[in-house]
Amino acid sequence: MNVTGHTRGSASIRDVAAVAGVSYQTVSRVINGHASVKQSTRERVLAAIDELGFRRNATALALARGRSRAVTVLTANTTHYGYASILQGVEEAARAAAYSVGVGVLESADEAAVTVEVQRAADAGGGLIVIAYDPAGVRALESVPAGLPVVGVVETPASDPTGDRPWVWTDDREAAYEVTRHLLSLGHETVHYVAIPSSTRRTSARTGGWRQALKEAGAPEPPPLQGGWGPAGGHAAGRELARDPSVTAVLCGNDDLALGVLRALHEAGRSVPGEVSVAGFDDAPHSAYLTPSLTTVRLDFTGLGRAAFALLHGVLEESAPVAPRRVSVPELVVRESSGRPPA
Repeated sequence: MNVTGHTRGSASIRDVAAVAGVSYQTVSRVINGHASVKQSTRERVLAAIDELGFRRNATALALARGRSRAVTVLTANTTHYGYASILQGVEEAARAAAYSVGVGVLESADEAAVTVEVQRAADAGGGLIVIAYDPAGVRALESVPAGLPVVGVVETPASDPTGDRPWVWTDDREAAYEVTRHLLSLGHETVHYVAIPSSTRRTSARTGGWRQALKEAGAPEPPPLQGGWGPAGGHAAGRELARDPSVTAVLCGNDDLALGVLRALHEAGRSVPGEVSVAGFDDAPHSAYLTPSLTTVRLDFTGLGRAAFALLHGVLEESAPVAPRRVSVPELVVRESSGRPPA
């Protein structure tokens, strides 16, 4: 740790500017070898760079020259509905701004593997968007080198983040709260929950919203079942729930899990919604065409991707400050799979 309070290598271009007593644009000109900088100023900036251990990597050089019009999206998944829709939104917004988009796939949450992928993205130049819905994404967001423009697409924060957090999110907690309240309002004694994995060890926002609605209604809180991400996990959880005759309402952490739960209930001879109501999350395209059509919560993932790029674009073009933002309010979509409990 040096006298400025920064670990060597963790400083940003603005930290260098503060130590040298110049603007960060001047630091950029020095990094780029611009001839217009006075020699005494150049020496002061170079001394600050040496003191802080500032990394003059390919990204810093590209940004200083103002020539990089590219972003890289780091994600652990490119096929699940939410992830794929975020990618679509980023690509649409980037194309409109004449930026190119690359995708780096995080194949493991292992620290070494994540570090390699993050460095590869940093060396590609431009800015970085990290989809941090899982442990690999969270670790990648935490591993981004200081000074590299980055925006994180994250789970709903536990509390409002400070202004230095370049994050975007949708309100998953409110969404889960509303759909749970809907099921309870139909007369169900409680709502069972099949959960998707959380990006961290804390309770996920969706689990928190479900739990809050039960608590406010004075309803029993069944232990959540961990379902993973896909229909197979939902099917396994659904088979367990189908064996319990007291189960009359099930909320699933995404629509793919709900698909598996619906299949398991059908195999067990339990009708939906006659005996069991089922609700999903996300409003994936297939949800309206299932039999029965699925009650779910619509989240604007494509809009989330557009917002992530817009925030990063403002940083890259120096046209807007970094500010965390909630992108959209969820919309409850009531369809055929939810109804009153059996008499």
